[in-house]
Amino acid sequence: MFNPNPVGWFEIAVTDLSRARHFYHQVLGVEFHLMEMPGCSMACFPFDHDKAGSSGALVQGEGYEPSQSGTLIYFEVESIDSALERISHAGGKVLQSKMSIGEHGFIAIFTDSEGNKVALHSR
Repeated sequence: MFNPNPVGWFEIAVTDLSRARHFYHQVLGVEFHLMEMPGCSMACFPFDHDKAGSSGALVQGEGYEPSQSGTLIYFEVESIDSALERISHAGGKVLQSKMSIGEHGFIAIFTDSEGNKVALHSR
């Protein structure tokens, strides 16, 4: 089945895979599938090849450096307010609190436990 979503996979660079897994588990409530690849270790977010949408992984390895510049990934959450509370408790930092984007819902931006700039979206 063709997936019309052009984004199929993303990778978030981390320096401490265990710490990053704990952070994203606390914030998003997801479980990870661990994979070892040549030159890197990965913790994959849940995904289903038979459903539309994309997924990705936390990746620790040579050439993967956390960053606050460049691509910004938005995670879909049910409640931005609740997620922002969990971010602070899990070791992240809120950069931009909840902001309306009109008919498209709400967004917020934060740094994760590794220093990456990441965002949230909710309806």
